[in-house]
This record gives sequence, C-alpha cells and structure tokens, in this order.
Amino acid sequence: MSQRVLTTESGAPVADNQNSATAGVGGPLLLQDQHLLEKLARFNRERIPERVVHARGSGAYGYFEVTDDVTGFTKAAFLSEVGKRTETFIRFSTVADSLGGADAVRDPRGFALKFYTEEGNYDLVGNNTPVFFIKDPIKFPDFIHSQKRDPFTGKQEPDNVWDFWAHSPESTHQITWLFGDRGIPASYRHMHGFGSHTYQWTNEAGEAFFVKYHFKTNQGIRSLSAEQAAELVGKDANSHQTDLLQAIERGVNPSWTLYVQVMPAAEAADYRFNPFDLTKVWPHADYPLQRVGRLVLDRNPDNVFAEVEQAAFSPNNFVPGIGPSPDKMLQGRLFAYADAHRYRLGVNHTLLPVNAPKATTAQNYGRDGFMATRNGSRHDKNYEPNSYQGPAQTDAALSAPLAIHGWTGTHEAPAHVKDDDFFQAGELYRLMSEDEKSRLVANIAGSLSQVSREDVIEKNVAHFAAADPEYGRRVAEAVAALRD
Repeated sequence: MSQRVLTTESGAPVADNQNSATAGVGGPLLLQDQHLLEKLARFNRERIPERVVHARGSGAYGYFEVTDDVTGFTKAAFLSEVGKRTETFIRFSTVADSLGGADAVRDPRGFALKFYTEEGNYDLVGNNTPVFFIKDPIKFPDFIHSQKRDPFTGKQEPDNVWDFWAHSPESTHQITWLFGDRGIPASYRHMHGFGSHTYQWTNEAGEAFFVKYHFKTNQGIRSLSAEQAAELVGKDANSHQTDLLQAIERGVNPSWTLYVQVMPAAEAADYRFNPFDLTKVWPHADYPLQRVGRLVLDRNPDNVFAEVEQAAFSPNNFVPGIGPSPDKMLQGRLFAYADAHRYRLGVNHTLLPVNAPKATTAQNYGRDGFMATRNGSRHDKNYEPNSYQGPAQTDAALSAPLAIHGWTGTHEAPAHVKDDDFFQAGELYRLMSEDEKSRLVANIAGSLSQVSREDVIEKNVAHFAAADPEYGRRVAEAVAALRD
C-alpha cells in the first residue's frame, strides 16, 4: 500500500513536519509558517470544557434486544416485537470529580444510554442508584457546588458536603445508599443501572402508564470497601476504564437485563407517597419488576474524545410511546442537559457521529451556527410551513397529555400519606445485615467526623435518627469516637 500524504487542514501537502520555517539557519520563526501556526492553534483548542458533573467517564457500543412483549404498555417501535435489536451507546461516569479524577471512589455512577431507534434517538439518562439526593431542580446547582472543589481551598470539603445535607433532609435515603456497601462499585460491569426518574409510556390505544427502569447486571454485584478502593486507586486510577476496555476487547461482553415497574397513570394521584419524588423508590410488592429485554456491550469506541467526551445525552430525546412525567427533577433536566451540550459542544452537537441518528435521518429546519454541516441545498427552505415539500409535522403526540390544574407559583410537592424524608431510608437500613450496618456507620462517621461545626453534625445525626433510632445512635457514637 502506498504511503499516504500528510496534509494541512485545508488538504494541502506538508513538505516538512520536523522543522519550523525560520529566518535563516538558527533564526527566529516566520509568521508565514502556516503549518506551524495551524498545528499550535489546533493543539491549543483540542480540549473542550469538561462536563460540570459526570466529567470522568467511559463508554461502549452494543445493542438492546427485546425478550418480552411490552406492547400493552408502549407503542415505541424499538420495543415492538420480541427479538428486535437496536444499536446502543452507553456512557458510565462518576459524578462529582473532574476529568482527571479516579474511578474507584465513593460517588454515584452515571448510567446514560442512547438507543439509535428507527424513530430517532431515545436517551435514558440515569444512575446506578434508584434514588437521588434532592427532589427539586432549583437546588441542583447548590448541591453540586457543595460537592465539588471549594473555591478557596481547591478541594472537596466535608464541611460543605455535610452542611448542604444538613439542610436537605430528603438526602438521607441516597446518603444511606452512597455510604453503604454498594457505594463504590468494583467496576462498571458489576453494578446495576436505573432510570431513577419516573417516565411515561403510552400504548397504541392511548393508555398511559408511569414506569421506572431497572437494569440488573448479569455479571453480579461486586463492590469495594473503602480500604480496597484506596489501594486500587493507588495502583490504577483508571481502574473502571481499564476493566471495561479489556473485558470487551477479550470478547467478555457485559450485559444487563432490563426490567420495568409499571403503574397505571390513574393510580398515581392516590398512591401513598408521591410517585414522582426522585428520593423514593416504588416498593416491588406494589409494582413488581416486569422483564423487557437485555442490553449487551460488544464494541469499544475507536476514539475516546470523539465518542465518549463528545457523546451528548438529553432526557428530552423521546420517541413515540415514551415521554416525561411530572417528576420535577426530570422536568429540570429536560432543559439543563441539552443546554449544557450546546455550551460545551455547540448548537450542532447532534450532527456528530456518536450523537446523530443511525437508523433514521434527522430532518428539520435547523441551520447555521458553529460547525454546521447540514444546511441543505438552494432548493431547501429554512422555514415551515412551506410550499416546497419540506418536512412537516405528524400531528401524532409522542405520549399522552398530562392533566394540569391549580395556580401558578412556587409550591411544595403535593403531600401524600407517607411523604416524609426518612421512612424509606429507615427501611433500607433495617434491610441490612449487622455487618452491612457496621460498614455503613463507619463510612458515614469517617466523613462526617471531619466536619468542623458541631451543629452541622447534630443536624445530620438527627436525620439518621429520624430514619431509625438505632441508625442515628450508632452514627453519633461512631462520630464521637473519631473526634475524641
């Protein structure tokens, strides 16, 4: 095979890629050396702003295969028949640390999945926990600021972390998950994934159902203790990336089985707690898991930057048969995620190969902007409606309408019979074995004991006690022992 010719960005051949042009031998560089300037300028711009959250991540391609009939609940085409396969891309991530952070840390994990369906891309953006720390998006920037590096010290501060949680009792359930045995997954392959939010499915008859997604790992749950994680970080800070990459390269393709919980829409209003509260789970006794299919990862990206860093997931990317619920956190993310991508990657980020539809073609009137590659021909109009056979609306809603009533304004979430911030955290604690409880308490105390203000410690201990008196007492005793 003949040697390919090195060129500039404009395609011109490069004569010398080893020596810069100078004013004579040993002289100063020349401004006219277009190749040098282009290389340096491009190098300066190789990095885009990292994600504010979920910066550190890994990704892989695969497929989703339907194994069970769910057409009674949704008209989504990619779920329409048993045996049907849809190409997917997934991005796993940590939440709080920066792009250079370690993998094996105590932190929730992002579980973002893109389905390249024939009706457009469907993005399911979740975590490895079924709940979250807060229930209203107006608190999200403050929550993340409390978990990220302090503006003065430049590092994560226990004072900030626990002070926010002290003022956010709804965090107690997620804190119990985070500091429990599953708080540090051994790898991305050995953890569950959850949609976390409540979503809406609509069938062909127009009937609406609310659903929660559960991806159960077929590799089994494996987690690390704090001591094991610290040792692993010292050996390989990229441990999760290494594991995922090498497993797929060896042909050991990780997989998950997807289950859903299904609630008829009419039951939501009278359920004993708010079913759209992201800090709570639906008990399986009320809404048992129903199997849908399996997710298999079988191909690594060829370029991490192009396909993992530039991957953009937006919860507002729905397809017919799937839509949002009144979950306030989800409603906030419908705007925030797409807006973050427009800032990081530009308004045309959806044209990048990893983000573009694969089983269909996007057709709309979006034009221009940075990196525009799809502006149409002289015959294509950039407005609608038009008389030139341009893309037109279908008049078919993607999902069922949601009933709205009441006065505009800021409102607390509607109260249900068991809407409190501590009940489910207590249930989770009581499900644990004695050894699991001991490790949970030790993990919490190890972090909480570093807080400088006694009132912040007392507020957090009170939250654990409200969940379960024994829980609060044991945390208080463990913190006191570490502070003596």
